[in-house]
Amino acid sequence: MRIALSTGGGDAPGLNAVIRGAVLSAVHRGWSAYGIQRGFGGLLGQDRVVALGPDEVRGITHVGGTILGTTNRSSPFKWPVPQPDGTVAEVDRSDELIAAFQAHGFDALIMIGGDGSLNIAQRLYEKGLAVVGVPKTIDNDVGGTQQTFGFDTAVATATDALDKVHSTAESHGRVMVVEVMGRYAGWIALNAGISGSADVILMPEIPFDMDSVCRKIQEREERGRQFSVVVVAEGAAPRGGARALKGPAAAGGAMERLGGMGEQVAREIERRTGKETRSLTLGHLQRGGSPTTFDRLLALRFGAAAVRCVANKVFGVMVAYQPPGVGHVPLKDVLAKPKLVPLDSDTVSTARDLGVCLGD
Repeated sequence: MRIALSTGGGDAPGLNAVIRGAVLSAVHRGWSAYGIQRGFGGLLGQDRVVALGPDEVRGITHVGGTILGTTNRSSPFKWPVPQPDGTVAEVDRSDELIAAFQAHGFDALIMIGGDGSLNIAQRLYEKGLAVVGVPKTIDNDVGGTQQTFGFDTAVATATDALDKVHSTAESHGRVMVVEVMGRYAGWIALNAGISGSADVILMPEIPFDMDSVCRKIQEREERGRQFSVVVVAEGAAPRGGARALKGPAAAGGAMERLGGMGEQVAREIERRTGKETRSLTLGHLQRGGSPTTFDRLLALRFGAAAVRCVANKVFGVMVAYQPPGVGHVPLKDVLAKPKLVPLDSDTVSTARDLGVCLGD
């Protein structure tokens, strides 16, 4: 057996651990493993395909990023091709990709990515490619799995930042607004916000009311708490308003760029309350660094489970964390809808019981 691995979309802590888990599991079976560099660029003439063995994956479990490189602009169904007039056309190169895959003699593809990459995996499977998906995103918004690798590390990074922000906020008696990633789901904001003792958590699932936010800050003032910490998910939006965008969707499958809501909230808090308010955007800090122990182990388990799917000829599926084990679910079911924070969840109830303002 010859298997190929691809990492697509944004990077996340644990990608290298998945690669190592899959490669060693393949080698253990006497198979050969290969890495497609830069998404699908290695098969479509923009990069290389490299052999992967024990030497190539030695010592990478704890290393952030991906040794294969990644991109969020490499959908073979919408491949960006620059035109002479300076515009960019989207070209369907999926048949070319499959031909190149077959020319290399590959038997199966393990595709590691978030919802965008998994959507590509499903479409390639429908065209006859033997594909197994691995859920990767710090946003934790992929359905079918209780958790994606990278999420735990991102929450730990955001929580550490909130711990540090608390001391400066209290010292100066100001409001600190911290914007975190998560796209259209509030998993990072909610988990880090509670763990980091935030006073206000704003997330996409609950359109927020600035009156409610400012009332919480003023109530703290009346109790002698001269500072407040506000966590804002990048996809949060005010009631009746729109999300903040840094840019529209780009060619080649890239999604719209969210960002800026933290700064908007900070300006409005200062205008309404008169409190000195500063904003901080954690941004890509949440994607980097060494994965936590949980993410390392989950990623290794995912890599090994993906190879077991190949061995059992189970394709068109995504490996999934279904405690206490790792199983698999059909890709089409995963893609049916994103996994958002359930408003009746224990975690949301815990936030309310602790007195955290959720903006409603």
